[in-house]
Amino acid sequence: MSTAVTQTWYMTQRQLMVFARQPAYAIITLIQPVIWLFLFGSLFRKVVELGGFGTTSYLDYLVPGVVVMSALSSNMWAGMATLDEIQRGTLDRFLTTPVSRAALMNGNVVNNGLVTALQSVVIVLLGLLGGADYPGGIGGIVVLVLAAVLLGTIFGALSNALGMLVRERESIIGINTFLLLPLTFLSSAFMAPSQMPDWIRRVADFNPLNWAMVAGRSAMSAQPDWGDVLIRGGGLLALAVAAVWLSIRTFRSYQRSV
Repeated sequence: MSTAVTQTWYMTQRQLMVFARQPAYAIITLIQPVIWLFLFGSLFRKVVELGGFGTTSYLDYLVPGVVVMSALSSNMWAGMATLDEIQRGTLDRFLTTPVSRAALMNGNVVNNGLVTALQSVVIVLLGLLGGADYPGGIGGIVVLVLAAVLLGTIFGALSNALGMLVRERESIIGINTFLLLPLTFLSSAFMAPSQMPDWIRRVADFNPLNWAMVAGRSAMSAQPDWGDVLIRGGGLLALAVAAVWLSIRTFRSYQRSV
């Protein structure tokens, strides 16, 4: 077990070195969250007057949504990195080494989780600078970041599995583009559930993206509903474990085809 963990961390470090050598990429990934926070947030700041948002500031409501959306959009492309390694032959060369097959897949997932946590903290700090208030304090922020990391793990692992299966950039791009907007707008990212059409509210109850938002918003509120947080967080954890297991199984299938 300790060997598998050590090997996973080694593969994670390898990915982190790539990220550290491209600081411009880290900055670019924050451009869209900044647009959502300050442009979209300013444009629709009066929407809270409709009621049901649990706050008088739309920015307070929007920050958890942007954190979770950023986690989703960045991790959905994890399969592209896996596909690059397949096409360069790097992954096949690793197959000749004794490194754990689970570590080969999970290194990418752990790397994305750490990057997601960093991006989430930066977005929370940007919101704070913009005037957002977090009554739940540090504990609430930690729950939000963990929810974002779990959501990112789900879609990062699924993206890795997809890269193994389709092995085509166009397919990954098409599937991600198809899923991103529906998952975002069939959630409480921008609008309070009480203001949604009934059918969207019902669909949102089964949307993992919405689970992360509900858990994060509740934990960051003045009176958190910890039962709600645990239910949503438990659901995210279960899906994350299942997605990681699926990606490992898909990798073993790929290994047999080489």
